[in-house]
Amino acid sequence: MKSYSNIVDFVRETYNLPEAFIPLHDPRFIGNERKYLNECIDTNFVSSVGEFVSRFEKLCADYTGSRYAVAAMNGTAALHMALHINGVTRGDEVITQSLTFIATANAISYTGAHPVFLDVDRDTMGLSPQAVEAWLVENAEMRATEGNTPSGSGSRYSAYNKYTNRRIAACVPMHSFGHPVRIEELMLVLDQYNIPLIEDAAESLGSFIGERHTGTFGRCGILSFNGNKVITTGGGGMILTNDESLAKMAKHLTTQAKVPHRWEFRHDFVGYNYRLTNLAAALGCAQIESLDHILRLKRDLANKYRDWFNDAPWQFFAEREGTRANYWLNVILANNREERDEILQYTNDHGVMTRPVWELMTDLPMFEQCQHDDLINSRWFADRVVNLPSSAVIEGYGKMM
Repeated sequence: MKSYSNIVDFVRETYNLPEAFIPLHDPRFIGNERKYLNECIDTNFVSSVGEFVSRFEKLCADYTGSRYAVAAMNGTAALHMALHINGVTRGDEVITQSLTFIATANAISYTGAHPVFLDVDRDTMGLSPQAVEAWLVENAEMRATEGNTPSGSGSRYSAYNKYTNRRIAACVPMHSFGHPVRIEELMLVLDQYNIPLIEDAAESLGSFIGERHTGTFGRCGILSFNGNKVITTGGGGMILTNDESLAKMAKHLTTQAKVPHRWEFRHDFVGYNYRLTNLAAALGCAQIESLDHILRLKRDLANKYRDWFNDAPWQFFAEREGTRANYWLNVILANNREERDEILQYTNDHGVMTRPVWELMTDLPMFEQCQHDDLINSRWFADRVVNLPSSAVIEGYGKMM
């Protein structure tokens, strides 16, 4: 039977690193990164003004199939802005999942809204449409309201929590580790209650449901380009939307809501200093040129893991039928928390970085009083998930640097 030491040996063999430390996920700079960065330096356009910002936005829009893409300084800022331009405000409620990275819950909190944490599905690790429907049937009722957002206003019916009297202003599923949520089923539920869908696709650049990219199903979606993502700008994010008015408002508010003028400083909303720098965008332009190649290498790695763990006592978490995951981080499932901890201890002690899934949001002190359901699947994953090293395997990459 395969043992913990066999995991370490296989990872080291796969990366051809018999002794060196193997990180969880580090970036790959294999294209025009230095060239584009030097262009920024040579032209002195290093801040949020420069041609690379617009170029990177267009490249992301083209790749994902979104009509518009608006760059932000990180994924958290992008999600905060997506919530804000969709009218989420203080005192509202936003449905999301407890099994997520803290940024999802933090961005909701920045608006003054209250997160509602619901369970995930076993085959996606993402927000469960059935859990959302069950919670809404129990808690929601429709009321006529006046809806006001920075991008416009209008009268409509909105879902309200009949126990708290708060408006249920949005739903934010997260595509965990690049595995797409059952987004189409979720949309059918949300449409019955007129609840806007905003996708946290921070981890799923290069993931598809059928032929459609994650982050393009809702009113807005967001991407992240943090240093540990599939491609990176060092720190950066992107707002995706097919709504021109939302895109214009996002771009306006992320640049301090400054009214365009040759010399005057006039502002018409409370704005945010959220724009991506030209330096970061230059890095992003070079990175996205290599994206398809990196994704192919990451899929090759995922296939190797899947095959190796096929006869191991731990399950490899694979994409569900009808989807194409980017396998940002590869996941195996231990049989219980004790075994999970033993795997983490052994691999990290032997220079192979592995990580558990995040602490559930409802177990953190700032969110422990928030509404939630039974979270049965979320706790099941929390006891079992082990993330394996997932950087694209490029022959001789370390020697190239």
